[in-house]
Amino acid sequence: MTSSTAVPADPYQLARDAAAAIAEASGIPSHDLALVLGSGWSGAADLLGETVWQADATTVPGFRPPAVAGHVGTLRSVRVAGSGAHALVLGARTHFYEGAGVDAVVHGVRTAAATGARTMVLTNGCGGIDPSWSPGTPILISDQINHTGATPLTGANFVDMTDLYTPALRQIAREIDPGLDEGVYMQFAGPSYETPAEVQMARILGAHLVGMSTALEAIAAREAGMDLLGISLVTNLAAGISGEALSHEEVLAAGREAGPRISRLLAQTVRRITEEPA
Repeated sequence: MTSSTAVPADPYQLARDAAAAIAEASGIPSHDLALVLGSGWSGAADLLGETVWQADATTVPGFRPPAVAGHVGTLRSVRVAGSGAHALVLGARTHFYEGAGVDAVVHGVRTAAATGARTMVLTNGCGGIDPSWSPGTPILISDQINHTGATPLTGANFVDMTDLYTPALRQIAREIDPGLDEGVYMQFAGPSYETPAEVQMARILGAHLVGMSTALEAIAAREAGMDLLGISLVTNLAAGISGEALSHEEVLAAGREAGPRISRLLAQTVRRITEEPA
């Protein structure tokens, strides 16, 4: 009698299958750079250059529909203005709190690597711990704390996390906007917002930004050998910093308000990255 237990799919093969599907559908055999656009950042895709292909993410193996308002749920291939490089824009992000597992969370990053992308840009909307960073402020991520209790790595896979967020890419962003600050991002599991006590814990541990995405994706990007740029949009002051209650509507409102400015910043940064010699 044979067992009916299903063999888990190889997440790396699933990413290769997704990359092959993107290449076939888009006619673009490989991509140079990829972006995950979080809350408030979706407008950047329109400013990067010419969209040569766009599809609902669920038509590509392994991608799930977005579970969060503010995420567009599409994949795009964009020919970056000026350089002619191709950027894969991932508007479909699976969050850890959705319960689909870590492999689903990092599937977009692994797919991007399988398309040939050597640079990953991760963006998010987050809570700010520094009260001087008002809602609508973009902050470069200099390092991270993964507080989810999970990792996309398995087995004896010891990946170095020194300079996880590539210093040279942060410098390029500062050339576009010299006023950019940087800070440490801490990912919580979610979906509840952090308590004031948890925010104080994060501050003591060295975090300046708190949220529910990015850190697990960053680990997967480093495992794949990608250069990494992370930018957070402070959509609200974290719990206990301002004394105000938190809501997702506040996050969306801050993203809409800051959208045009941060989209220009991101688009200009990506164009500069793709113009830099390899």
